[in-house]
Amino acid sequence: MEEIGAFDAKARWSELLARAAKGESFLITHHGEPLARLVPEDSRTHETISAAAERLRSFRGELTDLSVADLQVDRHHRHRF
Repeated sequence: MEEIGAFDAKARWSELLARAAKGESFLITHHGEPLARLVPEDSRTHETISAAAERLRSFRGELTDLSVADLQVDRHHRHRF
């Protein structure tokens, strides 16, 4: 990851955004101290989160038959004490 000073990053912002869009990452520093990261957007992350949320929603529909007591009885199933 390339380090770049905040002043230089401001002056080259358009260039850095274009390079980030192509997959590069940058650590932006201020007086040598890490300040922020500029990283490419990973659309797969959003897709993964959306897919997981949808699976949870569908699973929630399958649990309508269970009571809280049923869940409490099964919570330690196969645990070793």
